[in-house]
Amino acid sequence: MAEQQYSRWFPILNIFHGYNREILLRDLLAAAIVTVLLIPQSLAYAILAGLPAEVGLYASILPLIVYGIFGTSRTLSVGPVAVVSLMSATALAEVTASGAVDYLSAATALALLSGAILAVLGALRLGMLANFLSHPVISGFITASALLIALSQLRHLLGIPASGDTAPELIASLWGNLNTVNNLALITGLGVVLFLYWARAYGAGLLQAMGLSSSTAELLSRAAPAMGVLATMGLSFGLGYEARQVALVGFIPSGLPVLNLPKISQPLLEALLVPALMIAILGYVESVSVAKTLAAKRRQRIDSNQELIALGMANMGAGFSGGFPVSGGFSRSVVNDAAGAQTQLASIFTAVGIALAALFLTPFLYYLPKTTLAATIIVAVLSLVDFSILGKTWHFAKADFLAVTLTIAVTLLLGVEPGVACGVGVSLLLFIYRASKPHIAEVGLVEGTEHFRNIHRHKVKTIPEILTFRVDGRLIFSNIGVLEERIYIDLARNPKVKHVILMCSAVNEIDWSALEVLESIDRALVERGIQLHLSEVKGPVMDCLKKSNFLQRLSGDVFLSQYQAFARLG
Repeated sequence: MAEQQYSRWFPILNIFHGYNREILLRDLLAAAIVTVLLIPQSLAYAILAGLPAEVGLYASILPLIVYGIFGTSRTLSVGPVAVVSLMSATALAEVTASGAVDYLSAATALALLSGAILAVLGALRLGMLANFLSHPVISGFITASALLIALSQLRHLLGIPASGDTAPELIASLWGNLNTVNNLALITGLGVVLFLYWARAYGAGLLQAMGLSSSTAELLSRAAPAMGVLATMGLSFGLGYEARQVALVGFIPSGLPVLNLPKISQPLLEALLVPALMIAILGYVESVSVAKTLAAKRRQRIDSNQELIALGMANMGAGFSGGFPVSGGFSRSVVNDAAGAQTQLASIFTAVGIALAALFLTPFLYYLPKTTLAATIIVAVLSLVDFSILGKTWHFAKADFLAVTLTIAVTLLLGVEPGVACGVGVSLLLFIYRASKPHIAEVGLVEGTEHFRNIHRHKVKTIPEILTFRVDGRLIFSNIGVLEERIYIDLARNPKVKHVILMCSAVNEIDWSALEVLESIDRALVERGIQLHLSEVKGPVMDCLKKSNFLQRLSGDVFLSQYQAFARLG
């Protein structure tokens, strides 16, 4: 019993049963491959967040170890990601504008606060909160954020000064500085972009033609960003990029991050609370979506509540080790999965690889052009752009289309934080709208059967004296008025009606407000000489009805089946 309790809080304990040399080798291989991918990503996303490049390495060490201990996904790779890095940059720029707090301290505080929020939500078992964010809305936000990130990185690609938090600001700033383009930076950056797209499209096929297996070829093709880094570092050193005014990453201090507690004052806490909450929610949704997708392929289970705790602890680890907010990354998690990672130890081994890089490889990164990192980011984020969601939602549900369009527009025109707020608000409004508009169908008997279907969709038998409605959804305070209005409208069109039957086969819940309205409807029908009946009431709903005196006051009967009610009353 005690062992089960420990393994619930520390899922890594579950992996040691049956762990052997073969599994160890697979985890080590996956870690080596992900380390190669994660080093340039970490550097790039730190710069995207407005932080020194080494902070990206720091944010990829302790968070990976902590997630490996607490996480339930065996393949999720945690670290800096594009959207969270952009959100962090926006929040930190606002908080540090006055100069009262330095940028790095604010970044570590933001990570710690985001982690604390996630950990508390996990302890309260509130993993289901992610379900209240509409997936089309999230897709729209990610698409818009990816475009903002790509626009923000064009300045490094072009080698020009530019700034802005919104699409209009970035475009205007870039346009105004086009006369200062550094041609060498542009050629280098475009070369990396073309190489990465070529590697993605043709790299695996070329490697297979050279005799490699499809899986090995696919993995090596995903290491293209690292190849681009090495190649442009060589060019930078050999051709003297620094003397030609091409921006380089420059000096990166060697060593591991120093563990310390971020200083959080009350004003800083108040300023960071809302951004931390937004980063926590979006980071968790992105992370758990990736984890569940990969786990489904292996028929493994992800505990959403434990993932909240794990991601929370990982972010707190980033805060304690001089990092910034992190989340589960899609690309490196897919690589981790494809490379054959078997357990969470692969994440811990990856952290060791990053730590070794921070200790011994940073002097070689001096000559890395920022245009290379910008190209890496642009290619990575443009794969997140999905305008097809607009066409899909337009044909499927206009409400979803409007929600996605609004989220994209607000994010591009007003910035990331308003975009997040809009996305959350629109998701909640969609939920409320749909909860207040249950599907209500008038039904009739399909002749030759005992089944009842919508009179507008099927050829059915009806009786003028009987009006039957099927409610598909809960009967609660937010939607009972819709049912009441529908009953009275249809009664006005059918003066011969003597019986109204509510077919409750799809009703799973009823609250007190709905019950009171049903009592009111029953009284109003009795005054018109009409009886109200119920049919096919589910057990939990019947239990609620029995706790009141509704059934005793009901003018009609409760029938076990709709067919029984139709036969007796007709």
